[in-house]
Amino acid sequence: MITSIRNSWFFNIRGDLLAGLVVALALIPEAIAFSIIAGVDPKVGLYASFCIAVVIAFVGGRPGMISAATGAMALLMITLVKEHGLQYLLAATLLTGVLQIAAGYLQLGSLMRFVSRSVVTGFVNALAILIFLAQLPELDPTTPGVGWPVYALTAAGLAIIYLFPYLTRAIPSPLVTIVVLTAITLLFGIEVRTVGDMGELPDTLPLFLWPQVPLTWETLAIIFPYALSMAVVGLLESLMTATIVDDLTDTRSDKNRECKGQGVANITAGLFGGMAGCAMIGQSVINVKSGGRGRLSTLTAGLLLLLMVVFAGDWVAQIPMAALVAVMIMVSIGTFSWESLRNLRRHPPSSSIVMVVTVVVVVTTHNLAFGVLAGVLLAALFFANKVGQYQYARSQISDAGHHRTYQIVGQIFFASADKFIDFFDFKEVLERVTIDLTQAHFWDITAVTALDKVVLKFRREGTAVELIGLNEASATIVDRFTVHQRSDTVDNLLNH
Repeated sequence: MITSIRNSWFFNIRGDLLAGLVVALALIPEAIAFSIIAGVDPKVGLYASFCIAVVIAFVGGRPGMISAATGAMALLMITLVKEHGLQYLLAATLLTGVLQIAAGYLQLGSLMRFVSRSVVTGFVNALAILIFLAQLPELDPTTPGVGWPVYALTAAGLAIIYLFPYLTRAIPSPLVTIVVLTAITLLFGIEVRTVGDMGELPDTLPLFLWPQVPLTWETLAIIFPYALSMAVVGLLESLMTATIVDDLTDTRSDKNRECKGQGVANITAGLFGGMAGCAMIGQSVINVKSGGRGRLSTLTAGLLLLLMVVFAGDWVAQIPMAALVAVMIMVSIGTFSWESLRNLRRHPPSSSIVMVVTVVVVVTTHNLAFGVLAGVLLAALFFANKVGQYQYARSQISDAGHHRTYQIVGQIFFASADKFIDFFDFKEVLERVTIDLTQAHFWDITAVTALDKVVLKFRREGTAVELIGLNEASATIVDRFTVHQRSDTVDNLLNH
């Protein structure tokens, strides 16, 4: 037990504490911005980020991953908040957590194995693009307070981020960037947009409160569609982010535990006045690149976020947005898989198409679930088509031209059933046909139906048919669903 706690919490104390500080500073403007998107008070996003980050540090399945209020979730809340108000949002957040815990117990986290590498790469690239696009309003010259000082500070911030590590890696360069640029703006009185301009920071700790909504079926009918959408999107983003952090840290995570952890974290957020959230790829990458690896980094980020906004809000409000823009641009650059561009020509066209479609759908819709779903479905279609092509037949004639043996090799299922039928010449005059299925496998009802068609067509031509070599798994499905020679042929398939 002690060894497990040490390996999860205290193996990287200095790195986790510093990384958590950087993440906390980066979380503040994002939580405020997402609250504004959802149409709620900034403290709703800040309280949610605090609760989710702290709770997930203990119950999550991916150490070092940052979870908080996110833009993907905020977009799903807009209509609910506008039509029914904050209290219904809090109730939907509780239900979101319940659904996610149920998903964890149903082992739905294991479904991540069906998400191909091309989809993950497309997801990563799409998020990198969205992170970069989200910074453009802070660099738009038409935005009040944006001018050459902002561009100069952003450029200086990027220079510090990329050059400071050549001096020392003892202190994360994003933290140095935030501190230095804040000091410069205060020292020289440079007028630029700051964190304080994003919205009012709370000055009290969150309080426990039960959502003030009627406990009726009508309430459930209102919040369930939103809760289901948030649960699905939240789990998708969290599990995809966990996969990315797995790759960055060369470690493995417990996806089903992460589902349950996200649920517990969202329930806690809803009970303390916060909105639903999930894992954040941007902040998770900041954490990893700043040296964060363990659960302590996530806990530190959540605790410092609350302490800073409540007890040091006046100082935090002075942080120039240009500093945080520089950090997030670094995240977008570091997140994007530049190798995927070079691999467009080297990888199979199907993989490249899946990656590009995932990127396009996510960036166009700003909905991660749509993008991942499109990528997974497209990858499945390409896979089915590819497997269906790996099928062929050999045949030989014997017994003075009266007996032909067909040897079938490959997978027979819905995508390859027609090709299986086309292997046979039903007009050839034969007394007997033997179909050797030793190297074939029948997967579904469509395949069994195709086998039925072949046997029945030969019979109509007056040809006797014998099936041999069917493996046990295929024989089971054939025995259950074929209509030809159930008693004479199928019972003896395994004996040949």
